[in-house]
Amino acid sequence: MIVVNVDVMLAKRKMSSGELAQRIGITQANLSILKTNKAKAIRFSTLEAICRELKCQPGDILEFCEDEDSPFNRD
Repeated sequence: MIVVNVDVMLAKRKMSSGELAQRIGITQANLSILKTNKAKAIRFSTLEAICRELKCQPGDILEFCEDEDSPFNRD
């Protein structure tokens, strides 16, 4: 499972989600979908804009976490 850590980076940069949404040109609703891990995809242009505004790398935003039902967890 891919986890989106936008909220972590927002806290580190002391920026509100509303400010980030405005700066990158997406709605707060769409940013909320990302923050709550309900997004099925993210455009590279959106990821690039988030990284530019938060001065971070894509790996700071996206994280791979194995869930318990993952075939990767089987020995």
